[in-house]
Amino acid sequence: MPNRALLADRLRLALAKAQRDHRILAICYLDLDGFKPINDRWGHAAGDELLIQVAHRFQQSVRGDDTVARLGGDEFVVLLNNLENIEEGEQVIKRFLQVLASPFALNALPTTVSASIGVTFFPNDGSDPDTLIRHADQAMYRAKQSGRNCYHLFDPEQDRRAQAHRELLERIRRGWANEEFRLYYQPKVDMRQGRVIGVEALARWHHPEQGTLSPAAFIGAVENSDFSPAFSRWVLKTAIRQIEIWHRAGLALPVSVNLSARHLQQPDFATQIQSLLAQHPHVRPDWLEIEVLETTALDETQRVFQIISECRQLGIRFAIDDFGTGYSSLTYLKHLPAQILKIDQSFIRDMLFDPGDLAIVRGIIGLTTAFKLEVIAEGVESVEHGTLLLQLGCDHAQGYAIARPMPSEEVLGWVGGWRKPDAWNAAVELGL
Repeated sequence: MPNRALLADRLRLALAKAQRDHRILAICYLDLDGFKPINDRWGHAAGDELLIQVAHRFQQSVRGDDTVARLGGDEFVVLLNNLENIEEGEQVIKRFLQVLASPFALNALPTTVSASIGVTFFPNDGSDPDTLIRHADQAMYRAKQSGRNCYHLFDPEQDRRAQAHRELLERIRRGWANEEFRLYYQPKVDMRQGRVIGVEALARWHHPEQGTLSPAAFIGAVENSDFSPAFSRWVLKTAIRQIEIWHRAGLALPVSVNLSARHLQQPDFATQIQSLLAQHPHVRPDWLEIEVLETTALDETQRVFQIISECRQLGIRFAIDDFGTGYSSLTYLKHLPAQILKIDQSFIRDMLFDPGDLAIVRGIIGLTTAFKLEVIAEGVESVEHGTLLLQLGCDHAQGYAIARPMPSEEVLGWVGGWRKPDAWNAAVELGL
């Protein structure tokens, strides 16, 4: 069977022929699903025997001028030459999956194996051998992600998005190394009492070309990368250090931070928090509040609940962020180890004119009362929003009507100068 070197020669010749004859060439990248457990169980000799049988079935499935090559391990590449259209190639690819469906005889026992297949077509998806192989490899991983035992055709638009994502992540790493990231702080207030009850730490990227960027521009790329835990640790360290700085200036101001699911689920998460607090002995644990997305808590309920419980024993407070966007049940709320619910800003923003959103907000406030939880409204963008929330029994809020996120050096002055609007005073005096 052709190896990697011979495949390169065959591919170069096949591309030249396809270009000369104005025909389509398919490059199929096949990776066996579940091969490693078979190798581990039966040994390498049995694994090699299985690969021989698999290769034989592939060779029986192709036409005379096609090429089946083994790259190494359990990876194969098949060149389908002289295709009239893409559909003709797909018929052969489906045959690969079909011939693997029948069990293989291994150590006198029936053994099943499947394949994930990525496919590129010349001239649609590239013109040089390295690009076509790379695109087929990328498509194969898409097939793996789709559940295995299937094939995936290379998508140029998907590739462009993936390339843009990689470039963004690389730029984020450079920005991180250049200390372009800072935490801004958005105040949270008690509208009834007219006092500041804390701030939420929000990351900002001081991009040298694009200016100050909000998390929407970069946090998605960060959270889906191996960079996420380091970024979350930086947020925690910076926030705790800032709490201590304000404390020394005479301001006891709790700070809430948003953490990714990946960081939260690290086995030593509670130990990390304990270590950070030990480095700042003047910071009370209940001055640190950790916000977890409702969808995160729902996806990993048992693990997240365990972590929250461990941190609560240290005195740290937890809030469920964007509440209302998930599908929490009453049982979930009953056992929830968090102390605070933050109503998602989409409901707050539209509740002045949308009866449905108003009903949701009223219902969430009622639930927090029943379960003895604190409630904070996000997205309070006008005085009218605050007045209505006071009428509904929600006293705590944050949003642009109160203050935009600001650098740490501006917080002390803002806290000293903030006064609640007269309309909120009137609402309180009227007993609303």
